[in-house]
Amino acid sequence: MQQLPLSFQIDEQYLKRFFENETGKNISLVVTDNSASMLSLRKKETTLLVRLHRIFLSAGKEVLDEITEFIKDKKIKTQHIRNFINQNTHLLKIKPQKKITLRHQGRYYNLLCIYNSLNEEYFGGENSASITWGNVSCRHKARKRTLGSCNIHSNMIRINPVLDTKRVPQYFLEFVVYHEMLHSAIGIAVKGTRRTVHSKEFRACEKKFRHYEKALAWERKSRG
Repeated sequence: MQQLPLSFQIDEQYLKRFFENETGKNISLVVTDNSASMLSLRKKETTLLVRLHRIFLSAGKEVLDEITEFIKDKKIKTQHIRNFINQNTHLLKIKPQKKITLRHQGRYYNLLCIYNSLNEEYFGGENSASITWGNVSCRHKARKRTLGSCNIHSNMIRINPVLDTKRVPQYFLEFVVYHEMLHSAIGIAVKGTRRTVHSKEFRACEKKFRHYEKALAWERKSRG
């Protein structure tokens, strides 16, 4: 049986893989803030659609094992699930995050055009992340190599606006966007109690970018 990570919140991608490994089913997992329907299942062709409240991302192994059994058989008793919900009702009152206004069009580059092109070429059009330019105030972070970021839980990619300039070649911006799209697609690798953001699988996929070496060379040159 697959081991669950300890002492940190499980991410959505990991939980999807866990359920698939334990049930042998093709799972489409959606994490919601819907407290009226904490856990629901719906079959669509060969895929089982599983929707569950985000508080289960911090559930223990006993609860997740019971969810696994529930996916296999909806008629089972769900005492651990009910107890977990009752013990964490205070978390249901947390306000949802403020809706973010996506900004695709920059002064020189349109992120959505770049994202859509990369999505078709490398991800078969199946990458579902949102993308936006970050705040102008984060320009100084470029020195710390935070040219982009991907929030796994909200599936949101932010690109540092320092890259929105004619001196930055498009292939390098594409590489940064592709890098963050890989984070969205692959998620976080978990082994025991350790999480790896840049796993071997991630690094292998990263090298598939058509301008990989060229992008790295430009980055080294630009940083002097």
